[in-house]
Amino acid sequence: RTNLTPLATTLLRIALGAMFIAHSLWLKLFVFTLPGTAAFFTSIGLPGPLAYVIFAMEAVGGIMLVLGIQTRWVSLMLVPVLAGATWAHWPNGWMFGYENGGWEYPLYLTLLAIVQVMLGDGAYALWRSSPLPKALSKGLE
Repeated sequence: RTNLTPLATTLLRIALGAMFIAHSLWLKLFVFTLPGTAAFFTSIGLPGPLAYVIFAMEAVGGIMLVLGIQTRWVSLMLVPVLAGATWAHWPNGWMFGYENGGWEYPLYLTLLAIVQVMLGDGAYALWRSSPLPKALSKGLE
C-alpha cells in the first residue's frame, strides 16, 4: 500500500504558497498597488501601514511555503492574515464572486492553512518544521 500523505501535503503546501505569492505580488503590488491596498485598509478601519506588513508576510510566507521552509510555523503565522481577510470580506456576503468578494474563499484558505499546520511539511521540504507540541498534537493522532 502506498502512502500518498507526504506528497499530498507537499501539493497543499505549494498551492497555498503560490496563492500567497500571487495574492501579495500580483494583486496587492501590481493590481491594487501598495498605497491602494493601504487606502483600502484605512477604509475598513485598519491602520494603513498594516497593509505593508501583510504584503510582506504574504510574499515571504508564500515563498517559504513553496520551498518548504518551516512550513508548519509559517502556516500558523499566516492564519491570522487569512482570518483578517475573512473579516474584511464578511460584509460582502458569502460568495467570493459577489461584488468586492465575499468571505467564502478567505475562510476556505484559513481552513487550508490550519490543515497545513496539522500536516506539517510533506515531502521535499528544504528546512523541516519541528513537530507540534505534544499537548496540541495528542488529539490529532
